[in-house]
Amino acid sequence: MSESWTGPLEKVNDFCYEIPRTYKSGMRVPGRIYANQKMLEDIRRDRAPEQVANTAFLPGIVKYSLAMPDIHWGYGFCIGGVVATDPDKEGVIAPGGVGYDINCGVRLLRTRISYEEIKNRIEALINLLFQEIPAGLGSKGGIRLAGKEKERVLIEGAGWAVRQGYGVERDLQFTEEKGALKGADPGKVSSRAYERGKAQVGTLGSGNHFCEIQVIEEIYEPEISKVFGLFKGQITVMIHSGSRGFGYQICDDYLKKMLVHFDKSKLPDRQLVCAPLNSKEGRDYFSAMSCAANYAWANRQVLMHLVRKGFAKFFGQKWEDLGMELVYDVAHNIAKIEEHKVDGKRKRLCVHRKGATRAFPPFHPDIPHEYKQVGQPVIIPGDMGRHSFLLVGTEKAMEEAFGSTCHGAGRLMSRTAAIKSVNKSVLARELKSKGIVIRTAGKETLAEEAPQAYKDVEDVVDVVQGAGISKKVCRMKPLGVIKG
Repeated sequence: MSESWTGPLEKVNDFCYEIPRTYKSGMRVPGRIYANQKMLEDIRRDRAPEQVANTAFLPGIVKYSLAMPDIHWGYGFCIGGVVATDPDKEGVIAPGGVGYDINCGVRLLRTRISYEEIKNRIEALINLLFQEIPAGLGSKGGIRLAGKEKERVLIEGAGWAVRQGYGVERDLQFTEEKGALKGADPGKVSSRAYERGKAQVGTLGSGNHFCEIQVIEEIYEPEISKVFGLFKGQITVMIHSGSRGFGYQICDDYLKKMLVHFDKSKLPDRQLVCAPLNSKEGRDYFSAMSCAANYAWANRQVLMHLVRKGFAKFFGQKWEDLGMELVYDVAHNIAKIEEHKVDGKRKRLCVHRKGATRAFPPFHPDIPHEYKQVGQPVIIPGDMGRHSFLLVGTEKAMEEAFGSTCHGAGRLMSRTAAIKSVNKSVLARELKSKGIVIRTAGKETLAEEAPQAYKDVEDVVDVVQGAGISKKVCRMKPLGVIKG
């Protein structure tokens, strides 16, 4: 991938570019990339537009193969990719369109604590949370799943965690899908996946997963912020994790099963291997993927419990008295059956979001009643040295992008390249000078996750706002970060 991509990108508007169907024989729809002129050079250098064109070959694909401004190279599908297929027209489901970390996602907690109350105590609080939260590659938590419990967590998701005492029922109302996808079938999960997942509920993991203490630095939409219980100078907490080794194994298992039937005459890349959603193979993968999605929601629910527990211990108060309520939880890597309008008609589609966030508009039936007037919260983490954002979904996202938007900053360089180019000592001093406390479990995590390894999230968010597919509500600044 050393040479830049030189294919056609035709300007649709200042925030969207199109790869025409004529670029490659076999494309069923055009490809569309949300970006501005400033970002195109990096996008071309990464060559991910070729993956946008390749996914346009998928059977049953509807309207466009889409990519968000945090686009970068991935397995089969680009990261930032959104594809919807029609099950009634031989539409497929593709493991590469979900990714290995099934339901990697993020949740945002608010507190009643102001920055002034805590500004001189961030390091002590982060140190305590670092002890409370298992983090790092292969990390294990205090929960051991066995017998019927290992199946219940896969069916009930975050609800299982709440009923075990790791939260309250209200948490489920503010979790996408109420924390559990229907259709999960534990019988479609391999023994190897069970083995990998039995001790990882309530663990952060490694790589770009994190727990971050933040302060709200800027409010763009005061009325919407009030609905979410947010104010300037408020302390918030963001948790980013997924289905850990359990989801990875499910993806790996089903890729191998589907590759047996791969037809290279119909698809340009083996990594796009897929199955019709209405086939046994497709239904089995969807059922297993749903198990992994539910596992991830249970994982984030337990992680939130550990954060609440840590704050309660630190402040000597109950978490309820600290106002530690869940604002929302969104999935980034998932395929879901949703209703969307195509050519003026309502259709049930299989929407793949890989490194993309659901962004439903006001009055959509799938968002909490409390948020009906303003739309679904969209949580966009940046890197550990710059900002994160909260946005809301819009009607235009439904019209153009199957109710989807970006999911984060998006990488500019690989982890290997970051390790080679980043001086960890210099970076640590830079972050400290900005008042950001970092704790990492992995030896190379600091370099891998350096801010310069990522696009500037402000540029990414400005594109989706400019395109009208989501709207900025507030901006958060990192104060303390735990990384695996």
